[in-house]
Amino acid sequence: MRRAVCPGSFDPIHNGHLEVIARAAGLFDEVIVAVSTNQAKKYRFALAERLEMARETLASLKGIVVEPVGEGLLAEYCRQRGVSAIVKGLRSSSDFDYELPMATMNRQLSGVETVFLPAEAHYLHLSSTLIKEVAGLGGNVSDYVPRSVQRRMLAGEPPRNQQPKG
Repeated sequence: MRRAVCPGSFDPIHNGHLEVIARAAGLFDEVIVAVSTNQAKKYRFALAERLEMARETLASLKGIVVEPVGEGLLAEYCRQRGVSAIVKGLRSSSDFDYELPMATMNRQLSGVETVFLPAEAHYLHLSSTLIKEVAGLGGNVSDYVPRSVQRRMLAGEPPRNQQPKG
């Protein structure tokens, strides 16, 4: 079985992510959407919410598994799960510059290859950070996120790691 992993924090998962994951599903027998938690980041959604949104959104795609990465190196996670490739979407040359050293290190640590998929032109501007910022300022992000994400963003909860105003 050809198994790949699409890692990310997915805070929140957006249509650019979905496009890359769907394309990866066409290349591999199984794609693990590995939801990570980076202690250096501030999250809008808790891990359980990010997992739930990804599962809801990707339920119709065949061969997709959504699970948390847990602690430790992505290379070790890949070795434990029998993953032969890491799939990363690239929006720009700066994404490539950021991802290339990690791809090289992951290959040297575990033998896992990284496959870079260029993002579709109409998703090049999307990032979870930008979506959270636009939504937080009252902008409409419905064209950029799945319904399950939009629903949660409209629920009116203050972003994580911030105090409610009042």
